[in-house]
Amino acid sequence: LTVALAGCAQSVARTGSAPHGTAAQSPVTLTIFGAGTLARPFTQVADAFEREHPNVTVHAQFGGSVKEVKQVTQLGQRADVVAVADYSVIPKYMFAHSSSRAFARWYVGFASNAITFVYTSRSKGAREINSRNWYRVLARPGVRIGRSDPNTDPSGYQTLQMLELAGRYYHDPGLAQAVLRNSPDRYVRDTETELLGPLESGDIDYLAIYESDARQRGLEYLRLPAEINLADPSLAPEYARASVHTSNGTLRAKPIIYAVTVPTNAEHPEWAQRFVEFLLGPEGRKIMERNGFETISPAMASERDLLPAGIRRLTVRWRPG
Repeated sequence: LTVALAGCAQSVARTGSAPHGTAAQSPVTLTIFGAGTLARPFTQVADAFEREHPNVTVHAQFGGSVKEVKQVTQLGQRADVVAVADYSVIPKYMFAHSSSRAFARWYVGFASNAITFVYTSRSKGAREINSRNWYRVLARPGVRIGRSDPNTDPSGYQTLQMLELAGRYYHDPGLAQAVLRNSPDRYVRDTETELLGPLESGDIDYLAIYESDARQRGLEYLRLPAEINLADPSLAPEYARASVHTSNGTLRAKPIIYAVTVPTNAEHPEWAQRFVEFLLGPEGRKIMERNGFETISPAMASERDLLPAGIRRLTVRWRPG
């Protein structure tokens, strides 16, 4: 199966292979909503899960995490599994608040990532850019920078947070503004994976994206300092000094941790739980790591006492920071 990796909420379905001890079970279609950057690894996880459970067909769609969650909470679509690129999206939009119903009661952090910029040999300044001068190169006249929408996608607001942290780190208060001048609205998409084509064709020079995407595609990328790339949980207090304003409110920077949950209105909650167990298990972790992610093992669970027993045994309680 070929999966289009552009994150514009595209869908893909697969059917399991020959039965191996589960032929008597009823057919199940498992629906997954995921962050755009999870498209490749989750497709591989789904394929492996279907081989193990031939009665299951996984139907997955990928896009900006906030947008995918709102498909459930605002548009009434049903998903069995929801996975996001920023764990805080789940409690913010899916937990019960004063005037809202609960679409989720727990989440599990299973992988981490880092924000970076990718580029090609044709990008302006490609021969000289490095981890020390990158922000000066990106601010040059004529450079074109793509990024995702901070109102719909975590990497969009994480990019802005990273640039604010970079201004502090390099003692350059105008850094973010200078770089963003080269990233007008016409270079912004719902999710950053939509801009991989324009990057490779030369329509843009640089793209703000996760390191996992760079590794998957063999692209050149910047090794940004841990102090700004949002990858180090131990630096959470430092990251929290940066915040950005979006249509969803003011968002304070935090370490990048991907999280997964089973919505309260899932059509197949037991099979969804099995999928999450598979994702957190050895084969799921190997697939994530092959696709450039750092896995969190054991995974960290919020509201751990509410987790199904099979998932709870694979987790520890969420550690502060």
